[in-house]
Amino acid sequence: MTKAISPKELAQRVINREDTLILDVRNTDDFDDWRIEGENVEVLNEPYFNLMDGIEPVEGRLEKDQEVITVCAKGNSSEMVAEQLEEAGFTKVYSLEGGMQAWSEHLEPVKVGDLNDGGAIYQFVRLGKGCLSYFIESNGEASVVDTARMTEAYEQFAEKREVKIKHVLDTHLHADHISGGRELAGKTGESYYLPPKDASEVTFEYQPLEEGNDLVVGNTAIQVQPIYSPGHTIGSTSLIIEDKYLLTGDILFVQSIGRPDLAGKAEDWVGDLHETLYKRYKELSDDLIVLPAHYSSIEEQGEKGEVAARLGDLYQENSGLQVDSEEKFRQMVTENLPPQPNEHEKIRKTNMGKVNPDHDEQKEMETGPNRCAVS
Repeated sequence: MTKAISPKELAQRVINREDTLILDVRNTDDFDDWRIEGENVEVLNEPYFNLMDGIEPVEGRLEKDQEVITVCAKGNSSEMVAEQLEEAGFTKVYSLEGGMQAWSEHLEPVKVGDLNDGGAIYQFVRLGKGCLSYFIESNGEASVVDTARMTEAYEQFAEKREVKIKHVLDTHLHADHISGGRELAGKTGESYYLPPKDASEVTFEYQPLEEGNDLVVGNTAIQVQPIYSPGHTIGSTSLIIEDKYLLTGDILFVQSIGRPDLAGKAEDWVGDLHETLYKRYKELSDDLIVLPAHYSSIEEQGEKGEVAARLGDLYQENSGLQVDSEEKFRQMVTENLPPQPNEHEKIRKTNMGKVNPDHDEQKEMETGPNRCAVS
C-alpha cells in the first residue's frame, strides 16, 4: 500500500528547508497557476493523463532510490501514480493526503515572539495559500486576527495553550479567502470585530474595529491598538501590539504592497493606499515589526518559517515604498495588477453574509493563490 504524507508533515519539511522532490501530476495550466514552493523544494510536473499507461515520461528524470512525493488536486490520482512508481521499483514514494486542496487548508503555527509578562504572538502560516493569521495570547486569554476558514486549528491551539479566545478580529473584509472570524466568534461566544467602513453591507451583528477603541488581552494589558489604514479596502485597519508589532492586513507586505481593486474601486482607493503607506505609516516607529496577512514568496520567510520585517527596513527595501510621487505611484499600482483571486466577488459576498455556500463549495472557491499584492 502506498505510503502517505500529511500536509502537516510536508509543511514542516518546507519550513525546515529540507530537500524535497515533488512530482505534481495535475494539468499543466493548474500547475503553472499554483504549486508547492520552498527553498529546497524541487517540483516536476507531468500530467496524470500522460502517466495512465506507464511512468515512462518521468522514469528518466527520477532515481529509483530517490524520495518522491506525488501530488494532485485531491489525492486520488497522485496515489495511483505513486503505486505505479512502486511497481516500477521506486522505494521511497509518498502521496500527499488530500492533494493540493488539503495543502491549501493546512495552517502551521509559528511563534513570532514574546510579549510582556509571559505573553506571546503566533503566526498561523497557510503555506498553500500564502495567508497569515495571528494568535495573540496573555494570561489565559487570546485574540485571533484574520482568521482562516479552518477555525478548528485555532480552537485546538487555544486548548493546547490552555487559553480562552476573547476577541476575533478581521483587519478588513477579505476577498481572497473566506473568513472564519464570525464562525470562531460564534463558537467561543465572544464578539467578532470588523472595520465599520467595510461592514456597510454585512447581514450580521459585529463590533466596530476602529481607531481609538483599544482592546486588552489578559491581565497584562496587551494593547491591540487599531489604526485606520485604508487602501486595500476603504475600511482596512492595522493593529499595533504593545508598541512592538504592526499587523498590516493586506496593506503592506514584506516584498510588495496591497492592491486596491478587489471591490472594483482601484481609481478611488489608490489615493488612500498612498496616504496610508507614505503618510500614516511614516509617522510610526521604524522599529515596529511588520506582520502582514499575506506573503507571495517563500523568500519572505525567516528561519522559523515566520514572515516579518522591520518597518524601517521596508522603507529602504520594498519597491512599493520607493516611488517619489503620487502620480507615479498611481501609475505603478494600476498598471501592475495581477489576475484577481478566484471567485473574489462571491468570497466577498460570503464574508458579508449575503450568500452561504456549502463546505465543499467553499473549498473550491478558495483554490489557488491569494493574489492580494501588486505585482
